[in-house]
Amino acid sequence: MRGTLDQQLEELAEEIFELSMMSWSGRNQARKRSEHDISETAFVALETLARHGPMTVGELQRRVEVLPAQMSRIIRSLESKPVEPLIVCSINPLDKRKVDVKLTDAGRSAVLAYRAVKLANVAEALNALDERDRAELIRILRLIRNHAPRST
Repeated sequence: MRGTLDQQLEELAEEIFELSMMSWSGRNQARKRSEHDISETAFVALETLARHGPMTVGELQRRVEVLPAQMSRIIRSLESKPVEPLIVCSINPLDKRKVDVKLTDAGRSAVLAYRAVKLANVAEALNALDERDRAELIRILRLIRNHAPRST
């Protein structure tokens, strides 16, 4: 019985991994359809700022779960977009050693546009499911999300 459970869990993990791979490969479509050429990690940083508001570089780095050097590259990239910066950085008024990061209006627009493309890709894939299967999938995905390890 244990072998069957382990095999099922491995098959489920493999299917979820394959879906993730499809999503990652879809990022190029999102990048092509967006006026902002941003990486997946940069999108996660922008999405984090959109959800949680301004934060220090250190807080953002911990939430996105990247190394400090990578966070620095992401910050530089998002600050120096050719049309408009997607974020602005300023010295924290309470602690001059810290830098605050804030989403600009252009950054908010970039998040919405990138998200729309990603969601459209997922919706297209889910379109093959009937109503009952979609409801069951939503129920199961919520269970998984509620039991998944939380990042900081």
